[in-house]
Amino acid sequence: MRILVVCGAGASSTFVAQRVRHAAHDAGFPYSAFAGTEQSLPIDLDAADVVLVGPHLAHALERIERDAAARGTTVVLLPSDIFTDKDGSRTLALIRDAVGASGGPAPTAGTPGRAASADSIPTSD
Repeated sequence: MRILVVCGAGASSTFVAQRVRHAAHDAGFPYSAFAGTEQSLPIDLDAADVVLVGPHLAHALERIERDAAARGTTVVLLPSDIFTDKDGSRTLALIRDAVGASGGPAPTAGTPGRAASADSIPTSD
């Protein structure tokens, strides 16, 4: 499984990608993880099965989901405290919850059962 971690400039996504890559390796999952930016997303999506979206990009989630759905890619909005996941195990659990515990093929974005968000997104009333 190919996991794309997206943030604004690529710095925080690099740390998350590295941590989840190590956690997957330690758990025996053949996952790869790489970092991307909001700007590189249109290109990077073609190489991803799952996109983890940094919490500071919640404002762009709808657009990211739309772009990912066209490619059959699962999108997960990371919670705001994800950067405290120092060993990547919590991030790995979020991915496995989104694609199913088997870690098999990711469900198509926009289908029932996919995880669009790991926590609530505040809405304006």
